[in-house]
Amino acid sequence: MPPATGPSDRDETPSERADRNFEELLGELRVALPGVQVLFAFLLIVPFNDRFDNLTDVGESLYFATLVCTALAAAVLIAPGMNHRLEFRSGDKEHLVELSNRLTIVGMSLLALSMIGALVLVTDLVFDGAIVFIAGGVLAATFIALWYVTPLRRLRELARSDAPSNS
Repeated sequence: MPPATGPSDRDETPSERADRNFEELLGELRVALPGVQVLFAFLLIVPFNDRFDNLTDVGESLYFATLVCTALAAAVLIAPGMNHRLEFRSGDKEHLVELSNRLTIVGMSLLALSMIGALVLVTDLVFDGAIVFIAGGVLAATFIALWYVTPLRRLRELARSDAPSNS
């Protein structure tokens, strides 16, 4: 396994590091935001579909929760760009990167909830029975495994490899 790289492995100033980190984060947001926008647009037109009347009270509540999660995901994921505009040339890029990182994690988590909710809504309208719960559960497990467990496990491995030996 190649050695982990850290901030000391690069020949850059703290300001250059903050600029690079912010650019990397914005690149990640450029991937997520179109998906959020398309999902939000889809959810906005759903009530105008004839099949929307077939939703149960639980389905309507799930729809509303999914719509709200999607709107919040959009707001939180767009926030780093707005913060950057308002704080432009303030010399506080490191704070902006830290805040934007936290906002991105929250926004992506809201996006995952939105996608799970949308899948369950559509599956419930198309199929009956356990498939609704299976589909939602499989998607939730996929997000948890890929978005949380895998990177957090890697961080734990890196922390262990950096820890001093007790022998």
